[in-house]
Amino acid sequence: MSSFTYAQAIYVLPISLFGMAISAAELPAMSRAVGTTAEIGAYLRGRLSDGLDRIAYFIVPSAVALFALGDLIVHLLFESGRFNRGNTIWVWQILIGSSIGLLVSTMGRLYSSTFYAMRDTKTPLRYAIVRVIFATALGYFFALVLPPMLDLDRKLGAVGLTLSAGLAGWVEFYLLRREIDKRIGRTRLIPARMARLWGAALLGAMIPWAYKLVLDRGTGAAMLSAHESAVHSKLMALILLAIYGLIYLAITAAFGIPEARNVVDRGRRLIRLVLR
Repeated sequence: MSSFTYAQAIYVLPISLFGMAISAAELPAMSRAVGTTAEIGAYLRGRLSDGLDRIAYFIVPSAVALFALGDLIVHLLFESGRFNRGNTIWVWQILIGSSIGLLVSTMGRLYSSTFYAMRDTKTPLRYAIVRVIFATALGYFFALVLPPMLDLDRKLGAVGLTLSAGLAGWVEFYLLRREIDKRIGRTRLIPARMARLWGAALLGAMIPWAYKLVLDRGTGAAMLSAHESAVHSKLMALILLAIYGLIYLAITAAFGIPEARNVVDRGRRLIRLVLR
C-alpha cells in the first residue's frame, strides 16, 4: 500500500499538471462556441485538436520517463533513510503499469470537457462509470488472481492495479472519442507528429538508460563504487533526468513542434529576467 501511494503521488502529477490544467483552460473557450451546428462543430474540433496536441507533447515524455527512468524519479524524490533501493524498484514497477494508460487517461479529460462545453454532463459520467467497473473487475483479476496463477510475488498485484486502470482508461477514451466523432466530426492526433514525439522521447531516454545499464552490468569493486556514487546519487539522478528532458526538447524543436518553440521562448525570457 505504501509503494502504491508513493507511485500515485508521481503518476497523477502529469495528469493534473497538463491534462486537468489544459482541459480546465479549454472549457471556457469551448463554451463560447456559437453559430450553426456545423460552425460549432468546426470550432470545437479546432479547440480539441489544439488541446490534444498540447497534452500529447507533455504526456508522451512523461509516460516514457515513468516506464524507462522511473527508478531515477523515485530515487530523486523519496529514497533516503528506511526508503531503500528495493523500495525504489517496487515503486518503479508500479509506475511502469501506470504508464500504459497515461496518455489516453489524460486526453480523456479533454474529451470530457468538450462534452461539458456542449452542455452534456451525462455522457462523460456514463463512460466514467464504465471505466470504474472495468478497472475494478480487471484490478481484482490482475492484483489478486493473476500473481498466484503465474507464481509471482503477491506484491506485484499493485502493478496489476495500475495496469488495469490504464486499460480501463483506454476503454473510456475510445468511448468518449467515438461519441465526439458522431457529434462534431472525426478528431484524431496526427500520426506523423505523434511518431516524432515518441521518437524524440525514446531517443532522449537512451542516454540515461545506457548509463544505468553500463553501471548495473559492471563488475568489480571499482564499478560497484561508481554505481553507488553515480546511480545512487540524487545529483546524478537529477542530471540524467535533465539530460532526458533537454534532448526531448531539442529534438522536438528541431522538428518544428510549436510547443517546443513555446518552451524555448519562455526559457529565454526567464533567463533574461534572471540575468537583469
